[in-house]
Amino acid sequence: MRYEKEILTDLAEHYRRSKKDSGDNKTNRRTQAKPERFYKKYRANDGDFEEISKLNQAVEDLTKAGFIYSEKETFGTQIQCIYLVDEKIRDVERYLADKYGYVSKDMQMARLQALVEKYKDASPICEKECMRLTEYLKTRKVPKNLDILDDILKAVAFIEKNREDLYMREVSMQVYGDSKFLENETLLSSVCGILRRYGKRDLADGEMKDEILSEYHITKEPQKLCIRGKAVLCVSGKETDISGFSGGVEFSASDLARIQWVKLLAPKFMTIENRTSYLRYQQEDVVTFYLGGYADRYQRDFVKLIYASNASTRYLHFGDIDAGGFWIHHNLCEATGVKFELFGMSVEELEDRAYSSCLHGLTENDRARLRELKEMEPYGEVVSYMLEHGVKLEQEIVSLELMKGGR
Repeated sequence: MRYEKEILTDLAEHYRRSKKDSGDNKTNRRTQAKPERFYKKYRANDGDFEEISKLNQAVEDLTKAGFIYSEKETFGTQIQCIYLVDEKIRDVERYLADKYGYVSKDMQMARLQALVEKYKDASPICEKECMRLTEYLKTRKVPKNLDILDDILKAVAFIEKNREDLYMREVSMQVYGDSKFLENETLLSSVCGILRRYGKRDLADGEMKDEILSEYHITKEPQKLCIRGKAVLCVSGKETDISGFSGGVEFSASDLARIQWVKLLAPKFMTIENRTSYLRYQQEDVVTFYLGGYADRYQRDFVKLIYASNASTRYLHFGDIDAGGFWIHHNLCEATGVKFELFGMSVEELEDRAYSSCLHGLTENDRARLRELKEMEPYGEVVSYMLEHGVKLEQEIVSLELMKGGR
């Protein structure tokens, strides 16, 4: 059954990606696939005979059904190539849909058409985006974001017409009935991308993509800047020593403009990715600053302000040992111009037996993002190790163990 589904799905999608689907083909090339595509060891000496037999049987059954045909080697029983009976493409897709829940290209096109009709008059930007999507319909191309396109256009329509001062989670509740739904990275990035494209608002140097929302009266929850350790802040001309606050201090990002300078009374300054680790990690010789992910504009400006008065300080960054953690570090260095050293994010932690039970495996997305980092400094060694051993590690366990050992 597995081979039946894989063979028909592969051939059907190959056909739909070809020029035969749009009628633009000039040569009538057959829609084909090699058996190795479905079982890599089909021709290998150490191939599993049972698997090869299952694949051969699936080809025989589908041939009898009239969906495919195949060519075998001249002197032998092995299949050389499998071909789709092109005239049966709709029958194949119906069979896949009925038996396996397959979503055919025709079904995807119908869904796209329905979305265009639904949103073409929803707002001026939605109208422009629907005109672009109409070109996809004409050429029978499926947008990569079709699965979330309804959610994207729903948000764009609301945001463009909004005239009320709202927080992003309030927008999310009104649009989706879920306060955190709009915070999904892929969804929010797509929404902001469309707003920027038709609003002709390219990203300014150091600007975050979602800052475009402020032009539509939408902001995130009030941003708090969190800092802890031995430091003095000059606020509106008055010096405030925060060294005595064991839990550090938090202040609104809107107060940042009132801070003239920051003097660090410790030799190290460390940004920390996750809040639990920020709360856990505390050392006399380190001033810590909570990021919460990618540094936003206010956090970047605060780091720049600190660096302006403390250039000789040693700057460190502590985050998850995964693709996201390294990209957050890369973005922080690029956006602030400060060369933060990596802290607690090395091969040493990944090899430490204290963390062995906390290691997680890598997804394909993890591997793709890590491969980009592999050739970049200073990630080469640790990323190579991660790819080789297929592991990643969250920082919360590292900060806990570090404080147990007093490091």
